[in-house]
Amino acid sequence: MDLLFYHRVLRCYVGVELKSSKFHPKDLGQLEFYLEALDRDKKREGEGPSIGILLCKDANQMVVEYALSRSMSPVMVAQYKQALIPQEVLQRAFDEYLEYNAPKSLL
Repeated sequence: MDLLFYHRVLRCYVGVELKSSKFHPKDLGQLEFYLEALDRDKKREGEGPSIGILLCKDANQMVVEYALSRSMSPVMVAQYKQALIPQEVLQRAFDEYLEYNAPKSLL
């Protein structure tokens, strides 16, 4: 599992699995394995079942629906989009950082 959180209001673990490729049904099985391990080994009395979030670079909606159709785990599959910050924006932020934080002898 790539990220693990605890949701205080829901009183359960939330596991996030990040995939740099498109969704494959085996990814769901891997996430459900992790959720089962959390529920068996970490969950305390009075806490809810662990929740899984699978973030993929790409996903075929039909494949996701088939994969999730018999899943009993509270799992969500979603796509993410990569966005690069333009170089000019990064350079401006870096210059501002140096202006306010660098020792005056470096400027």
